[in-house]
Amino acid sequence: MKKFLKIFAGVLFAALLLGTFWFLWQKTRPVKVVYTIVQPKLDTLKQFVVATGKVEPRDEVMIKPQISGIISDVYKEAGQSVRKGEVIATVKVVPEMGQLSSAESRVSVAEISLAQTRREHDRTTALHAKGVVSNEEAEQSRTALAKAEEELQNARENLEIVKNGISSRFKELSNTQIRSTIDGMILDVPIKVGNSVIQANTFNDGTTIATVADMSNMLFRGNVDETDVGKLNEGMPVKLTIGALQNVELDARLEYVSPKATEDNGVVLFEVKAAVTVPAKVFVRAGYSANASVMIESREGVLTLPESTVEFENGKSYVHVLTSAEGAEEQTFDKREVQIGLSDGINIEIKEGVTAGDNIRGVKEDKKKK
Repeated sequence: MKKFLKIFAGVLFAALLLGTFWFLWQKTRPVKVVYTIVQPKLDTLKQFVVATGKVEPRDEVMIKPQISGIISDVYKEAGQSVRKGEVIATVKVVPEMGQLSSAESRVSVAEISLAQTRREHDRTTALHAKGVVSNEEAEQSRTALAKAEEELQNARENLEIVKNGISSRFKELSNTQIRSTIDGMILDVPIKVGNSVIQANTFNDGTTIATVADMSNMLFRGNVDETDVGKLNEGMPVKLTIGALQNVELDARLEYVSPKATEDNGVVLFEVKAAVTVPAKVFVRAGYSANASVMIESREGVLTLPESTVEFENGKSYVHVLTSAEGAEEQTFDKREVQIGLSDGINIEIKEGVTAGDNIRGVKEDKKKK
């Protein structure tokens, strides 16, 4: 039994030793580098500048009241279309007690004044009929009566305005009815019935009743890097892709390139704007994020190679041309200078140095030598 165990241990030790030597031998074997082979081909190259941003209405208006008070009715909600002059909401005026008291007092004074003027006019009329009073005095009496009546009418209208914010004579011009100032779609109605609102004035922007925008006139607003802004000019065609609208590409035209840069986390950017053409069957919501591609250069039928096959050294460009036969155990290459042109980031134009029939070294694959 002991003899068997000794033999078994010796065999196991020998196997471990041989396995170790085999593993180390495998690790020290030289690596055979094999490269993929590519050939130049005729292709069309296009170079783009990409701007990221969002699509928004060109005309977006915030509707604000011209009178302070409390919202009594809201007739529209977000998503509905509205015409210019259409009522969106109604404001109920809360009269200020001082103004109300003054307006009521003005009415009382006007009534007293009118009563006195009417009595004087009646006496003057009677005397004029008897020939005691001249025509001039009678005319002055009629004028004074008309002025007193007009003053009373104005005082009563002023009281109506203080109490209700509206005059019955000019109710169609009432500023208690908040109307849209443009044709468009309501994007937001931030108020509810019962909310207090403040009128727009010199010292206050006022409470926003609604936001209305013309959704038929859309604008792309985005930013481009400072390295690309010099390639852009107003009037260039733009292709717009919106993440929320799959398989939809919109046409646009560049109409503004900012002359001043902005900085975002150390990155210098320039703002660009493009007028968007929206087809009737496509609905673009305000604020959609979008990417704008501006084609700055295009070349058709040029000889191209994958950009990964080109090496750059000391301001020159090189490729490696296969000199060994295809399928040979060892690949040999000749380093050759080439003249390059337009690049789209994936393929690059080769102007001089290689032909369509040359085999060019591509990416490498590592294999063990047998």
